[in-house]
Amino acid sequence: MGRKEYHGLAREEAVMPSVETRYEHIILKDSVPVISGTRMKVVLLVEHMLGSGWSPEETHAEFPFLTMGQIHSALAYYWDHKEELDREIERRLQNYERMHAEQEQKPFPLRDRLRARGLL
Repeated sequence: MGRKEYHGLAREEAVMPSVETRYEHIILKDSVPVISGTRMKVVLLVEHMLGSGWSPEETHAEFPFLTMGQIHSALAYYWDHKEELDREIERRLQNYERMHAEQEQKPFPLRDRLRARGLL
């Protein structure tokens, strides 16, 4: 276990092998592209950007711990691996929708009362 800082807080982290890529700020951890120096997956950043329509500058404002270089490297990686990452985004979306539908089927008294009153 190595001691690392994350958002100014020290935390213990298992040392995971990583592989450098030809993208300056992107590494592969267990074959998953991650922004180096962070725990953020490239696919997560791209999902946020595509879903919100954020520019790289707006993305930097939302994730100030990322540098503009890291953001642009993530975008370059995305565009060079678009089909693969789009499949992963679609898989994640389907998983979210499945989990959301499962939650809607579970009894939730407050939600059910609000729906009965026409408030939801």
